[in-house]
Amino acid sequence: MKKDFISLADMTADELREMLELAGKIKASPGVFADSLAMKSFALVFEKPSTRTRVSFQVGISQLGGASFYLAPQDVGLGVREDVRDVARTLERYLNGVILRTYEHETIIEFARHSRMSVINGLSNRLHPCQALSDIFTMQEKKRDLASAKIAFVGDGNNVLHSLLFAVGKLGLALTVATPQKYRPDEEIVKEALGYASSSGAQIQFVTDPHQAARGADVLYTDVWVSMGQEAERERRLRDFAGFQVDRALLSLAKDTCCVMHCLPAHRNEEITDEVLEGPRSIVFDQAENRMHVQKAILLYLFK
Repeated sequence: MKKDFISLADMTADELREMLELAGKIKASPGVFADSLAMKSFALVFEKPSTRTRVSFQVGISQLGGASFYLAPQDVGLGVREDVRDVARTLERYLNGVILRTYEHETIIEFARHSRMSVINGLSNRLHPCQALSDIFTMQEKKRDLASAKIAFVGDGNNVLHSLLFAVGKLGLALTVATPQKYRPDEEIVKEALGYASSSGAQIQFVTDPHQAARGADVLYTDVWVSMGQEAERERRLRDFAGFQVDRALLSLAKDTCCVMHCLPAHRNEEITDEVLEGPRSIVFDQAENRMHVQKAILLYLFK
């Protein structure tokens, strides 16, 4: 039976820990896994442009001995040039797996429903599980005892935060989320994450004051206020997020050992200042590197 990687909600806490542990082994000894995907082929079917997701997957697959092919929007036209189900049923004849990066989450769900090969969610408007899992890996790498750490997310209640909520809820961690009231994460996802938290002991709280979230934080995480597809809302969003910038003043409220994270691309001097992004507490580019190691672990989890 095939396995997919679409949402962290589909994984048990033990499965998430297994992938995180495997990612550490891969990062420490990449050569040991060099032939793990030999004779396996993958397509990256992207509706949205990408730097980290595309390169980290393609390089990671290559280093594991597999082959990958990038299919741009004009190559496929999911649901426009060709039905999603037809693309899924065709590609499964050539490939072992596909990484999808789509506007609508339902596109990934539909593709997986009609495909016999494994499907990985490389990003949708609802979830970004590869990013969130690699974020947890990076936090563990830097903080060691993440179970006792306070994680603060300041900004938009977006797809990255949705997946981070699932990860925190499953793994029993502590997360404080600060968003403007009308930019809170999706209520269904919040309810689901809080359900996981009630079983795992995770502490998840939601506030509208970024200072409250940042105070005493071990990790301070932000993301863009204006994502791809939201350009028409730019001016309104910049007004609505006033006061939520991760700058020197906000960082001063966190612990002296606090690490600053951003999943990139960053809009410098909007949601985060250049000074903080380039400062000594920033682990943003370690975070970006770890996408590849964790995604290798995801691939091996699906095909082990």
